[in-house]
Amino acid sequence: MLDNENRLYVAHSDHPLFIEPKMANRHGLIAGATGTGKTVSLQVLAETFSDLGVPCFMADMKGDLSGVYKAGSLSKFIEKRQNEFGVQFEFQPYPVQFFDVYQTQGHPLRVTVRDFGVTLFSRIMSLSDTQEGVLTAVFKIAEDKNMPLDDLKDLRAMLNYVGQNAKDFQTDYGNISSQSVGAIQRNLLALQEQGGDLFFGLPSFDIDDFFSIEKINGIKKGMINILAADKLYNSPRLYSAFLMWLLSSIYNKMPEVGDMDKPKFIFFFDEAHLLFNDASKALLEQIEKIVRLIRSKGVGVYFITQNPMDIPENVLGQLGNKVQHALRAFTPKDQKAVKAVAQSFCSNPNLDTEKALLELETGEALISFLNEKGNPNIVERAKMLCPQGQIGPITEAERSDAMKNSGLENKYGKTMDRESAYEMLQKIDEAKKREEERLAQEKELEKEKKEREKAAEKERKATSKVATKSKSVFWSVLNKLLTNLGNALIKNLLGTSTKKRKR
Repeated sequence: MLDNENRLYVAHSDHPLFIEPKMANRHGLIAGATGTGKTVSLQVLAETFSDLGVPCFMADMKGDLSGVYKAGSLSKFIEKRQNEFGVQFEFQPYPVQFFDVYQTQGHPLRVTVRDFGVTLFSRIMSLSDTQEGVLTAVFKIAEDKNMPLDDLKDLRAMLNYVGQNAKDFQTDYGNISSQSVGAIQRNLLALQEQGGDLFFGLPSFDIDDFFSIEKINGIKKGMINILAADKLYNSPRLYSAFLMWLLSSIYNKMPEVGDMDKPKFIFFFDEAHLLFNDASKALLEQIEKIVRLIRSKGVGVYFITQNPMDIPENVLGQLGNKVQHALRAFTPKDQKAVKAVAQSFCSNPNLDTEKALLELETGEALISFLNEKGNPNIVERAKMLCPQGQIGPITEAERSDAMKNSGLENKYGKTMDRESAYEMLQKIDEAKKREEERLAQEKELEKEKKEREKAAEKERKATSKVATKSKSVFWSVLNKLLTNLGNALIKNLLGTSTKKRKR
């Protein structure tokens, strides 16, 4: 809800509490234990930013936030709040676009493997430094060879290719061990079984589709983009890495704008602790850099988590607008955390902040927003306003209607599969097989030729041997015949001579 000066009216103590529009991009925090009202507070903020004409993005863990698509209704509790605050809620629907990486509860949100990048892949697969180095080399080889990495089959094919030809790449890209390639392949297989084949690919999501403004009853409203995250949340590393990719894409897409009267976009990061759990140094540095610099691009980031201590101090210190719901303190560690949270607020002499943190009822919060000069106001105990949209989920039929009316079905409805690394490597393999078959055929023909020549030579030799033997027999017979003939002739001559002498 906006007040007469277009300030974001989201909570009420003994007076209205506002977020100054020009300070809304100084980021924020919604924190509190389970069941304390964080989801409703998130809906209230998203609706109010939409009223201001500012589009936003948020993940829906249980489907409850989908109710923003439909006008809310008056209840006894809300009527009591109206009388208490002295306001009249105007129940109304808001423009909503539904997204779902699993493609069942919203339009697909796809990203190419190349755009997702090595750092986030290393995050979701828990790669060692050595394995991350190998993956970096694989990405670089694909880039140098102009082989696009679109989906998981591209990356798997590229890993196989690099692994099988590791010696050829060693000089230019460093050592690539078969063990590291195998480990990455196993992790990719697990990622694929989690649904990775659905959200890595084309068409890649266009961030500009988040920034639309629509008119409802003649009034401009910022688009509320909702990601169905109930299934995605079951893969916490994947969830946090995917949202980090979205935030990085927004950061890279948007130009520097400096200080503005109101933000251009608000990004709500629910279950934010998942982003920082076991995060590498490189990822933490990337997060801190984006949070620090993205506000100059007109983007505000609001983290939602159970305990503010889940967020690194360097990031937490940049969150100027705070909505802190109740905390629980069952252990000494919890009590220490409550004390630290209380000390993080600008103290109010009329409020025991630490005690209040343990006493807050559902829908109540400790509030501290930045004033017009960018300084934090003193902390106040307040009650959050009620949403103008429906509290709780819409029906599947209503969700389906919203998707049909969004105009995004034609753009993202069908998966594209262009010629990329997988197909290119297949062609290389096929060409290699054809060459191997050609060489094998030539070898076989050469072998057959040699066998024919060998057989011919053998036959020639056999023929020659027979001819030689026949010739030898002929001359032997002839010689014997001539010898016999000669002997007979000599004997005959000798016989004739003897007869003459006797006469």
